[in-house]
Amino acid sequence: MKLNYKHLFLYVALLGFVVIFMANKQTQNDDVLADMNRGQKIYPAPIPDKLSFAGELVPKNRFQVRERLDREFLVNTYWQSNMMLMLKRSKKAFEVIEPILAANSIPDDFKYLAVAESGLLNVTSSADAKGVWQFMKSSGKSYGLEINGEIDERYHLKKSTQAACAYLKKAYAKFGSWTLAAAAYNRGMSGIERDIAKQGVNEYYDLHLNSETARYVFRILAIKSIMLNPGDYGFMINDQDYYGTEETVSFLIDSTVSNIAEYSKSIGSNYHVIKSLNPWILSNQITVKENTYIIKAPLTE
Repeated sequence: MKLNYKHLFLYVALLGFVVIFMANKQTQNDDVLADMNRGQKIYPAPIPDKLSFAGELVPKNRFQVRERLDREFLVNTYWQSNMMLMLKRSKKAFEVIEPILAANSIPDDFKYLAVAESGLLNVTSSADAKGVWQFMKSSGKSYGLEINGEIDERYHLKKSTQAACAYLKKAYAKFGSWTLAAAAYNRGMSGIERDIAKQGVNEYYDLHLNSETARYVFRILAIKSIMLNPGDYGFMINDQDYYGTEETVSFLIDSTVSNIAEYSKSIGSNYHVIKSLNPWILSNQITVKENTYIIKAPLTE
């Protein structure tokens, strides 16, 4: 039989193409499997050699302290979506919180307490605590926040941060420890006092506490470490990824506003924007008696 070199050449070329294609496909599959395997590997979250809260060193060699730290570092590292959202919110919230803490001589680390309390959202707890700083109605009022059917200043970040500072100052004066002051923010000052009197120790890390308060400071420590060094925990976030602060202009409310929707239009905005920028306004009106109010609205050119 006469050999057809043209057909042979085409056959060899086609065979070579198939071999190359299959090799590339296998390489791609190997890369995918390698990526999947990498994603399935879970590593311990790194715990810094030295940890402190508000300048007070964490005694990592004390009974169960390292294990309790490990739990909070793992939970907050591997609940990735929640931590990434808290990171994204942090710049916007901290711009408000940090100067108020500084003006009240409260250590800067307490901004991470706000993260632990609410994730920097105006949430409502199962116990009906509200706002970023999670004040109960009675305690909010006792620290100067206006709370009624029209106004709830637990949702006012500046005013609730000021109220939190007043509480923390009082707790620090009572206990002489910022760590215990943080624990008291969760447990209540009277609760911490009872625990100290009953157990005869006066350090947070030595106290046998309810499960929530026992985890509380450790959670703050984990959040602080991750937010200070997100890349060490696998969070790749750039400056442009953080939520920005809206440019606003302030309006003085010194007389009753009977309809927030109409008022919003009169200042060149709308109901949704005004309520979002001023979440402390609960209803569709503001009745002015003795107090006056400052409303934020978007800055328009």
